[in-house]
Amino acid sequence: MTGEVTKPEEVALRAKLAELVQEHRDLDSAIAALAGSHDQLQLTRLKKRKLQLKDEISRIEDSLLPDIIA
Repeated sequence: MTGEVTKPEEVALRAKLAELVQEHRDLDSAIAALAGSHDQLQLTRLKKRKLQLKDEISRIEDSLLPDIIA
């Protein structure tokens, strides 16, 4: 995102951020539950999704933080 985030955009981004963080936590539990499993394909998919969520969370957090240009 470029420029400043409007208040409605900020509210929507914060809601999306909370949703993504919760999904990220849920994946932690699912990955832990599958850790002893032989379903490596499913485990790999969950880990990949978790990384995608982490990237998306970082992008949203970056857009919510004001740019500091000295």
